[in-house]
Amino acid sequence: MKIILSNHSEKPIYLQIKEQLEEQILNGEIPEDTVLPSIRKMAAELSVSVITTTRAYKELEEDGFITTVPGKGCIVLPPDNQILRERYLQRMEEGFMQAAGAAKKLQMPLAEAQEIFKTIWEV
Repeated sequence: MKIILSNHSEKPIYLQIKEQLEEQILNGEIPEDTVLPSIRKMAAELSVSVITTTRAYKELEEDGFITTVPGKGCIVLPPDNQILRERYLQRMEEGFMQAAGAAKKLQMPLAEAQEIFKTIWEV
């Protein structure tokens, strides 16, 4: 797992950590059942406060990406839970909106766009 922090970003550090972990979980770079580094270890690796990593992990847990198991730590949840499903659906809708916008600019018929999707689906 790779996290890059920027002091020049408008986003607070905890949010940068949370969003990057979330993205890596959604992309499968951090698979389910992975035990994340402890809050203290993550804070040390990123040179941030424990409070910062605690907040990032807490929000990831609230959003359904991880769970805390006493004695084990924070574990990535499987993508079949309802909250992650909603996130995936949201990403799909955003992608479809972009694709539909591009198709409309090209004045592409719906059937042709559907055929492209079908071809991609079958790969």
